[in-house]
Amino acid sequence: MTADTAEGGHTAHHPAAGAPAHAQEGWHAIAWPAAHHNVRRLQARIVQATQEGRGGKVKALQHLLTHSYSGKAIAVKRVTDNQGKHTPGVDRDSWNTPEKKMEAVLDLRQRGYRPRPLRRVLMPKSNGTRRPLGIPTMRDRAMQALYLLALDPIAETTADPNSYGFRKERATADAMMQCSIILARKGSAQGVLEGDITSCFDTIRHDWLLTHVPMDKGVLRKWLKAGDMEKHAFHPTEEGTPQGGLATLPTKLPTFW
Repeated sequence: MTADTAEGGHTAHHPAAGAPAHAQEGWHAIAWPAAHHNVRRLQARIVQATQEGRGGKVKALQHLLTHSYSGKAIAVKRVTDNQGKHTPGVDRDSWNTPEKKMEAVLDLRQRGYRPRPLRRVLMPKSNGTRRPLGIPTMRDRAMQALYLLALDPIAETTADPNSYGFRKERATADAMMQCSIILARKGSAQGVLEGDITSCFDTIRHDWLLTHVPMDKGVLRKWLKAGDMEKHAFHPTEEGTPQGGLATLPTKLPTFW
């Protein structure tokens, strides 16, 4: 019996009791199909509770997912498999061995968690300007990936059916196809209105996010107030969210709390 057996509704050991066994088994011994199944099952329950408007149940299921061994393993796998896996944060640490990955899974705990400042870099844009990016540490990326597992089911359930930015399994081609369908109708509009919100990510209010983003407020507040480092100088963050992390918070809009 593993620490995640509780996700199926059966009796389980305390997660801490399962940690030594997981550590001995190692990264390559993780049963990935079972881990994905456990997470998908919890996500499906979050979707159902969201559709029923049961906010308390949603929070309980989110807590179960973000504290599960399966969720933590998948979060670490995501940040060590993507293109940015070799780009370190301010601590210059990278999880490039199975031992480091396994240690990260076991160390991904909420108690005492404190994110490090982001490493601020300026990336060139096609128009000649530079776009600031905030690069979290690997541990902070993994924590974001973990909470995103519990946040995405709500965002995907409550989002506008015709929104396409930052959406799972959606791309520009989907938006183009929908425009084609709508514009081909008799009596439809003859054009498309394009707009842009100036400095949306840079100026969005933290108090609004803390009120409306449906996730653990303590963890969210720590992310928002982590600050950033540029050329060894620390800059506090009083508004806005960085572009560069996994959890693009302004797109995760609320419905019932």
